[in-house]
Amino acid sequence: MAYLNANIPPIYCKLRKEYLYDLKEHHGETEECVIFGITSISGRAILFNIMLPNGACYWRLPISAFFQKSYDRAKVPDMSTQQLELWNCFSYWPSVHCFDWLDGVNGKFLGLDKKFYHGQYLFTIDWAHPDTNILDTEHSEIPQEHKCAHILALDNGNYAAQPNNRLLWHINSFTTDTSWPDYKVQTTYWDAEATKMVTEDSDKMFYQMEEKDEPSV
Repeated sequence: MAYLNANIPPIYCKLRKEYLYDLKEHHGETEECVIFGITSISGRAILFNIMLPNGACYWRLPISAFFQKSYDRAKVPDMSTQQLELWNCFSYWPSVHCFDWLDGVNGKFLGLDKKFYHGQYLFTIDWAHPDTNILDTEHSEIPQEHKCAHILALDNGNYAAQPNNRLLWHINSFTTDTSWPDYKVQTTYWDAEATKMVTEDSDKMFYQMEEKDEPSV
């Protein structure tokens, strides 16, 4: 698991040029770029690191700065970071993974405006706490607070970062149920060793598990 910065599958795309000028100049203009990494700062939006055609690297832009290379900017709706990404980063330790099962799969997420936005899966960002010797003040490992961020290339040309509880995927041969789920939030800390069983006191490779006797008073 990386600290602060992590590689992602490179994305050749376009950039809303005003983001290179602190939103003060070049509004409505476009620049091509390659997104190649992310920065994860707890309590901030996922930030993306890019290279531009002149060789310059520009760090820490939000997902709202980008749109897909094959689109004309005039036809891509401007959407805010809050519309495209529901949650901030949950720690300084991001994990980036492309799940084979989801690779290339289409899905839809429920936006803040209660409308569905359709797109294709690219990769997933998740978070954790790295070391029990470091004070954990984050939410990444609290069951009911944990969220991942699936990165999507939306049909409207934008990109989005959405958690599991806002997304439904479509796989022709499997996802035949069209209802919106009513599942409950996961609150349990699962522990395979939370029993009174102990191993037998021997050097056997195939040892037995026995219930530990309670001490008599």
